[in-house]
Amino acid sequence: MSQPPKSPSILSLYPEETREAADLLKQAVPLMMRHDIPPNPMHYALWYTYSKGLEPELNRRLDKTVKDFDSFPPETAAKLFRDYIIRGELEEARAGQQQVIELVDDIEGGISHSVTTSKAYQDSLNHGLSALQEPLIDDLPSVLNDLQQSTQLMQDQQEKFLYRLRSAQEEISHLRGQLERAHMAATLDSLTNVFNRHAFTRLLEQTLAAGHQGVALVMLDIDHFKQFNDQYGHPLGDRVLQHVGQLLRELLPPRAMAARYGGEEFCVILRDCTELETAHAFAEHLRLKIQALRVKVRRTDQILDTITASFGFALAEPGDNLESLLTRADDALYQAKRSGRNQVHPHLPEPALSA
Repeated sequence: MSQPPKSPSILSLYPEETREAADLLKQAVPLMMRHDIPPNPMHYALWYTYSKGLEPELNRRLDKTVKDFDSFPPETAAKLFRDYIIRGELEEARAGQQQVIELVDDIEGGISHSVTTSKAYQDSLNHGLSALQEPLIDDLPSVLNDLQQSTQLMQDQQEKFLYRLRSAQEEISHLRGQLERAHMAATLDSLTNVFNRHAFTRLLEQTLAAGHQGVALVMLDIDHFKQFNDQYGHPLGDRVLQHVGQLLRELLPPRAMAARYGGEEFCVILRDCTELETAHAFAEHLRLKIQALRVKVRRTDQILDTITASFGFALAEPGDNLESLLTRADDALYQAKRSGRNQVHPHLPEPALSA
């Protein structure tokens, strides 16, 4: 079975070095501000690509959109993102689905042929057995020859079918790898291997809409990360983010989900969490683990710095949506930063007013 042409991955669309990427962002951000476009990852990707100028049709459609609308419609942004930014992943997934259909058809054809051959072999065998039961067999060599030929045909067919089945298994294994890579590209942050922001918002919306009992949202921000990057460089900063992502994956309780919300900010959705104390204990444990990280020079093991993070968290309340829960958790995170950083701060419910 022929393989479909491989589409470029998302990462291959953005091969720029840090300096070049920064210059493109300096062009993209003012364009977004000029048209009051919300600063989210999807919009950044669109206008970053616009600034590169390698997708003339995308640029034309973006220009037309901001000209025709006073705002930037979310549904239009989502469609342009699918059509121009992640089209390679979508095409790969569709090609994979088509390959699966072709494989199933191929296997079904092999099975049907095998069944037909087996029936012919059974008929030949019954005919031979009936002939052997006759008192006098004048054509015994012919009967035996027919049986031998039927047996050989049956064996050949089974070998062909086994070969096709093994080939199909290899194809399925290949397709599974393609689909897993496409899924990871669509849902995971490539640097930290936790969920990306888009996947996080979808998961939190689904969790709240499902009415799960006991949902807490923990937000954390690595302290003074910009200064760290300026002092030690982005490669070392990336290593810090990778270590934090690894800690999150290792320390997550059952059914919890972690995501990189943006830059040096991470979020954790805790399910089955009905008490502030439970969320606080998780956040405090993670804070201490991050504080224990030591930034070292790989060649000499010289310790350069330590890392700390500030935490804010909130419990979901009846009627909460994505924005309301995020706002309360972010307010708590702001309080942690304002109170000195490297600490955990809960969002406490407003006291009930008595008459």
